[in-house]
Amino acid sequence: MIIKILGTGCPKCKKLEENARQAISQAGVEAAVEKVTDLDKIMDYGVMITPALVIDEKVVSSGKLLAANEILALIQK
Repeated sequence: MIIKILGTGCPKCKKLEENARQAISQAGVEAAVEKVTDLDKIMDYGVMITPALVIDEKVVSSGKLLAANEILALIQK
């Protein structure tokens, strides 16, 4: 599983990454977490508002800071 955090490094983006890592730990799955800060690459996903969360190349959230339990639910789908 590959989880990407799309954002420019704002506090919400950093918190989303922290919550994603916590959710991965709780789920007990192997996942790589990548940060995407390049605006052109973020736009390639069709994301206009950050932070955004991408799981296995599918944008699952944009413009919202998800809590760890919300990310956990998305991982377990």
